[in-house]
Amino acid sequence: MESAKDAYGRELLAYLKNKDGYEVIERDDGFFGISSGPQKYFSEYRKWPSHEKRAIKFAKGRILDIGCGAGRHSLYLQKKGFDVTGIDVSPLAVKICRQRGLKKAEVMSINEVTKFKPAFFDTILMLGNNFGLFGSFKGVKVLLKKFYRITFPKAVIIAESNDPSKTRDPAHLEYQKLNRKRGRPPGQIKIRVRFRKYVGRWFQYLLVSQKEMEEILKGTGWRIKKFINSNNSSYIAIIEK
Repeated sequence: MESAKDAYGRELLAYLKNKDGYEVIERDDGFFGISSGPQKYFSEYRKWPSHEKRAIKFAKGRILDIGCGAGRHSLYLQKKGFDVTGIDVSPLAVKICRQRGLKKAEVMSINEVTKFKPAFFDTILMLGNNFGLFGSFKGVKVLLKKFYRITFPKAVIIAESNDPSKTRDPAHLEYQKLNRKRGRPPGQIKIRVRFRKYVGRWFQYLLVSQKEMEEILKGTGWRIKKFINSNNSSYIAIIEK
């Protein structure tokens, strides 16, 4: 039986079966965010936002898609002839990726990437705001060292984030103020996914501005090559060794 904690996977499965559903994100201060649905995780290239289309062009060689979800980016790149491995902590998400045709998909967290051989990947993909999976400033530095080890000398990371300073929502501003009091970055949040009767595990998620990202990368062996902006607070960083 699939884990009752895999609320995210349940959400994806419900959409795959019935083209229906929703996404609820609960924050540890009691805030709930509800989106229109999980269809974005299944979207085809023609429906991607323009900044994603521009960023995906930087993908090369052997690719690791971290937090692959339903596999939309992995499947697109696989069809283009790339050797793609998708990883996700959700067993159901990985199962769905395989059902949809992704040849290489594994249940694995971002912290386990050293299971891969040294100098194995040319590209690490973290689209869909998956820079947030680093969890904290410390997490970024620790994990980037792991990324350095499993990638080739000219490797790139294609990572999407969301600038937390570009909000006027009082609930978000209040949370950022609380973070500062706790000595934490304003964009570090603790969240979990809910879907119907399923409740996911709490996890740390990190939102950063472009300036913060540049500062975090110092001393990691990685640097910003280019920022690709969107028409909102999201942006994608092309990061190189």
